[in-house]
Amino acid sequence: MDAENLHYFEKAPITKAVAHFAVPMMLGMSMSVVYSILNAYFLGTLHNTAMLTALALTLPLFALIMALGNLICMGSGTFISRLLGEKQYDKIKQVSSFAVYASLLLGLIAIAAGLPLIDSIVHGLGATPDSFGFTKDYVTVMLIGSPVVVLCFTLENIVRSEGAAITSMIGMLISVVVNIALDALVIFVVHGDVTGVACATVAANLAACLFYLYHMGVKSPFLTISFKWFKATKEIVGSVLKIGIPVFVMSVFLGAMSLMLNHFLIEYGDRATAAYGISSRLLQFPEFILMGLCEGVVPLIAFSFTANRLRMKQAIGFTIKTIVLLASIFGVVVYLTSDHLIGLFTRDPQLIEMGSYILQVTFLSLFISGATALFTGIFQATGQGTAALVMAVIQGITLIPVLFIANSMYGFHGVVWSLVVADAVAFLVGGIMLLALRSKLQPDLESLVHG
Repeated sequence: MDAENLHYFEKAPITKAVAHFAVPMMLGMSMSVVYSILNAYFLGTLHNTAMLTALALTLPLFALIMALGNLICMGSGTFISRLLGEKQYDKIKQVSSFAVYASLLLGLIAIAAGLPLIDSIVHGLGATPDSFGFTKDYVTVMLIGSPVVVLCFTLENIVRSEGAAITSMIGMLISVVVNIALDALVIFVVHGDVTGVACATVAANLAACLFYLYHMGVKSPFLTISFKWFKATKEIVGSVLKIGIPVFVMSVFLGAMSLMLNHFLIEYGDRATAAYGISSRLLQFPEFILMGLCEGVVPLIAFSFTANRLRMKQAIGFTIKTIVLLASIFGVVVYLTSDHLIGLFTRDPQLIEMGSYILQVTFLSLFISGATALFTGIFQATGQGTAALVMAVIQGITLIPVLFIANSMYGFHGVVWSLVVADAVAFLVGGIMLLALRSKLQPDLESLVHG
């Protein structure tokens, strides 16, 4: 193994080790949110609410494509980190080769299944007559580009799983820079619309893929893209899917939740849907930073689970403290500037008011969602497939009845607050399962949970 990465896995002070793995992931994910926000910003300069609505309506589709990527990337990534702790280097090559080609296959399946049903998909997303054409254009491009997007998710994760956190971040930054540059070109030079923005997103993912493939094929001591190492053995497929299926289910539920929210919000007009689209993108910035922290430490937790469980406990404890600090800072900033943040995307006063309200309410659960992401990461890293599956479904199962009840009783306000309720239930369930599994994960974990 690379000596520097081995040092951070095994010997570096826990604060430096967590920073090494998490900070690049946090920066990379935050930048990916920046270009998601800029997509909305560039379209917002055209002053066409229907385009912003189309961008919001396609969030469930992107979540589904992300789910396909997560089906392979999360299971293979945590498996690779555990294999590093066990020093099974040949098997790592087999897993990485399997992950690459399985991801491409899933993307091709998405094209074959999605394109013939394109109109039905767009109607299912909740497109109105005004936004139907824009939504269809965006969906078409994203479906055609799904093999690239799925592969990008997988490559980023398995590169990070071998300890190459900086390399993982560089790939994400390449994607961000390419996307921003192409967005500006499409809107301000070519005078395009959502089709050009969607093409820019796919091209940015392709640029990152090429970088990751070069790293894996030339520089990585363990990962490979060579088909000769491809093996779909029962052990590899089972270990990957044991964690991948729960993450896939979680991503599908996230897409379904976003779809349901759009259907409920559309009852209150295009402004409500556009406001949710803008505020959710703004919320993604702190959410993805916390998610980057939690996902960034997963390789360290997975490695330590097979090599040094006391170090695993220390990493978890430090991460919890960092979540509390970051959530507090972001909360203060949002409550002081929410109107101004929404105002960056639109001049419509009603849209600003609705977006600011959604942003403030959903920010209430920022710490809860961060802690929930950490619980899920612990279960994934330690191979606890059943617990990870429960975490995947509980939020969606909770949101469905809450949405119907809250909408009937409190209307628009109830729809917005239902997100907070679903997050709180997932947090409680995750905490209970962590307590129940503490002896299996680490004999001393009880003191961490109670402390």
